[in-house]
Amino acid sequence: MIIFTLTRNELYKIFSLVRSYIGIILFTIIVPLILWGYGMGTSHIEAEIESSVSEMFFIEGSPTNGFTAAYFIMNFFWIHIPFLLALVGGDIFAGEQANGTFRVYATRPISRLSIFISKVMATMIYTFIFVFYFGILTLGLGLAWHGVGDMLVFQDGVLILESSDALRRFFIAYSFSFMNMVLVSSIAIFFSTMVRNAVGPVIGTMALFIFILMVSTLPLDVFKSIQPYLFTTYFSNWEQAFYDPIPWADLFRGLGLIVSNIVMFLGIGLIIFRRKDILS
Repeated sequence: MIIFTLTRNELYKIFSLVRSYIGIILFTIIVPLILWGYGMGTSHIEAEIESSVSEMFFIEGSPTNGFTAAYFIMNFFWIHIPFLLALVGGDIFAGEQANGTFRVYATRPISRLSIFISKVMATMIYTFIFVFYFGILTLGLGLAWHGVGDMLVFQDGVLILESSDALRRFFIAYSFSFMNMVLVSSIAIFFSTMVRNAVGPVIGTMALFIFILMVSTLPLDVFKSIQPYLFTTYFSNWEQAFYDPIPWADLFRGLGLIVSNIVMFLGIGLIIFRRKDILS
């Protein structure tokens, strides 16, 4: 089928670019460093935790284990990953327009819809690989380095999750995080269809993300009425996967807003691309 052939070609082009590996290389270097620093600096934290909760709970394993380390890294990096994904999504259309390769497409019997779908699919596959690698690196390496044990979550007190339950919670958290990153890639694709320079979509994506993030987090009454409708309000919704009980209604409400924004940005991007003069 033509879509799968085009998607395979787009994936080849994505992974032939150096910028596609920037985030992967960055995490490969930084995550082990954080895990090393985490292990070096948590002895006093572990002692304080054990002294504060040992009378109320029996903790299996170390309270500062691989699960807690992975949770710590997720809290640190969720706001940085969008920039790395925008490097790829922002180039997917603008880069080819800058190089003039869309003129080759125009001489072939391939619809613009097929081109658009293949590029979106390739970008989402890259996004999945990126998030999956991040999850394997943080959780897998964290468990291998710091071991398995009950997980402590500090949310309105101290919540202790059994190690058998923590892995399921991480799967849920990474799944919702993936959808958040799909939205970032969709915004980058939207900007990429508008310009001919790949730098513009990256800057535009991050500028929009930072602006909406500020509005959604500012504790001002004037913004409170619109904050539930801003997608950045739900970018930390993955943390709810570690609540007890898991607030599924809130999670899926946020997911619904994320998905609607994905459809909106990709829909507008498709309209722009189909109307764009790519021969001049």
